Amino acid sequence: MDLEKFREESQNRSKGNKAFLEKLRRRKPKNLDNIVHQLHHNAFNHIDCLECANCCKTTSPIVIDRDIDRIAKHLKMKPSRMIEQYLQLDEEGDYVFRETPCPFLMPDNYCMIYEVRPRACREYPHTDRARFHQILKLTWRNTLVCPAVLEIVEELKKDY
Repeated sequence: MDLEKFREESQNRSKGNKAFLEKLRRRKPKNLDNIVHQLHHNAFNHIDCLECANCCKTTSPIVIDRDIDRIAKHLKMKPSRMIEQYLQLDEEGDYVFRETPCPFLMPDNYCMIYEVRPRACREYPHTDRARFHQILKLTWRNTLVCPAVLEIVEELKKDY
């Protein structure tokens, strides 16, 4: 996976993708979930997240209280210590990791806390969720982070 090439391509397509997804949000197609779920499956049949890990390298997930408790227990530390060491509050008042890349990302792109990773990490890139039309603004932002999301949106344009 050539991340530089992906970044350039995603930036070049950004404006058009934003307009397309906004148009799609207003239309709310009835079969959108089924189409996107199939495109998600197709994309992840040939895209290996371990070759990329751009999400872990560039974006911090929101870390909710349950995540904090689960990760702290896994790390054998108190939740308050875990917050102090790894987290900060963002502009919206949500906990996020203090630094990128993620402090738990290893050099081989594996996650040290994979079994207990935050819910946002488990659900990323959100292209297999229900009511996909509700997250089209997030999807546009994710086209700039995840090669699979960019591919899904580009394929979706062919259907609409």
